[in-house]
Amino acid sequence: MDDFPRDFFTEEQRAAGAVVLHIIASLYLFLALALVCDKYFVPAVERICKALNMSNDVAGATFMAAATSAPELFVNVIGTFITEGDIGIGTIVGSAVFNILAVAACCGIGAGMVVPLHWWPLTRDCLAYGVTVTILICIIHDERVEWYEALVLVMLYTVYIAVMYWDKNIQKCARRGLNKKEHDDVESVENSAHTLANKENQRNQQPASNMG
Repeated sequence: MDDFPRDFFTEEQRAAGAVVLHIIASLYLFLALALVCDKYFVPAVERICKALNMSNDVAGATFMAAATSAPELFVNVIGTFITEGDIGIGTIVGSAVFNILAVAACCGIGAGMVVPLHWWPLTRDCLAYGVTVTILICIIHDERVEWYEALVLVMLYTVYIAVMYWDKNIQKCARRGLNKKEHDDVESVENSAHTLANKENQRNQQPASNMG
C-alpha cells in the first residue's frame, strides 16, 4: 500500500467518516460502468459486428475482450510505472485463469440447461492462449522485457486480429480438412473390414475344397 499515491484524506479523517466518501465514489463508478456497458457499449459492439459481418464468437474474442481487459491494462500500467512491482503480470495471468475456470463454471451452473458449444472457437482461442502464454514465459524468464520483445507481443496480437478477420475462411478450411480425414478414416475402416471378410471367406472355402 505504501507504493501507491497518498490518499486525499488523512488517517484521522478516514476514521472520522471520510471513508464513506470512498464507498460512495466506488458505488457510483460501479453503477456508471453498468449503465454505460448496458446502454451504450453492448449496442455499439453489436452494430459494429453487424456492419463488419462478424459472428458472436469473433466479436467476443476481439471487441468485447479488448474492452473488458481495459481495467487490467490500467492496473498493469500502475503496477509498472507507479508501484514498480510485478502486480501487472499477476493480474493478467490470474484474470485469464479466472475467466477460463471460474467464469465458465459459473455460467454453466447458472444456465440451468445444456448449452451447446462449438469445437472451433474453443480450439482456436485455447490454441492462441497456449501459444501466447508460452511466448510470454520465454520473454519474462530473465525478469526483463525489452522493447522489441514487447513489439513481438503486439505483432502477435495483430496476427490474432487478422485470424479473427479471416475466421470464416479458416474455419471452412479446418472443416474441409476434418471432413477429408473422417472420410479417409471411414474408407480405411471399410477397406479393413472388406479385407478381413475376404480372408474369412478364403478360410471357409479352403476346408470345403479339401473335403472335395
